[in-house]
Amino acid sequence: MSSYFKHSSSPLYAQVADALRERIVKDVWPIGAQIPTLPELAQEFGVALVTVRLAVKLLRDEHLVVAEQGRGTFVRNKPQIHPKMRVETSLSKLADLYRELAPRVLPIDEGFATPRLEPDEGLLAPRYRFLRRVHASERQTTSVISAYLDERIFKLAPQRFRKELIIPVLMDLKGVKIGSAHQVLTIGTAGAEAATALNISVSAPVAEVRRVFCTPDGTVIYLGELTYRGDFIRVDMNLLE
Repeated sequence: MSSYFKHSSSPLYAQVADALRERIVKDVWPIGAQIPTLPELAQEFGVALVTVRLAVKLLRDEHLVVAEQGRGTFVRNKPQIHPKMRVETSLSKLADLYRELAPRVLPIDEGFATPRLEPDEGLLAPRYRFLRRVHASERQTTSVISAYLDERIFKLAPQRFRKELIIPVLMDLKGVKIGSAHQVLTIGTAGAEAATALNISVSAPVAEVRRVFCTPDGTVIYLGELTYRGDFIRVDMNLLE
């Protein structure tokens, strides 16, 4: 195996795809550029031709590259990025942003589970509905989320919570009062489950967001743990505000 990838347990083609995707993100291969041939890439990375073929197919599926018969493969798009991720933002603006983005919701798992709370995050509700799902744009998966929602609130709009993004639905429910909303963003690396859900390799860079919403009495009604693809996140801060 090539020394490029010897420290990762991910499928080799996913690791090669990460490396190719990074070149597009960083404009090593700008939009319109022709990428090297499959044999050239196989030689560069020290992998089998079939591995490179699978990696390039993954990029084609994400509409990042396009193959033109008789000419080669060309960069078509850059990976999509979050239009604005602020370290601190208002809950209403976050809900508006989600309404604007309107990603597809692809369910993975549903059941009951109790979230792990830090001492200062709030009080546990009697029971939580657990929803694990992937968010996807038209071209690619963007994030995977594990969400814990107070069962009493889930029952107010179960079909909407299953099919839509949770935060806008919460904001639409007139009887739900949110006393505090907090989020923390950290930079990390993908674990095996996140890597599989997001079509990236294990240990690829990701942004992890933890959101906790409480009622005025301090009961945690929503806890969301999101993992975003690293190439989707851009933190935008105005230092003069």
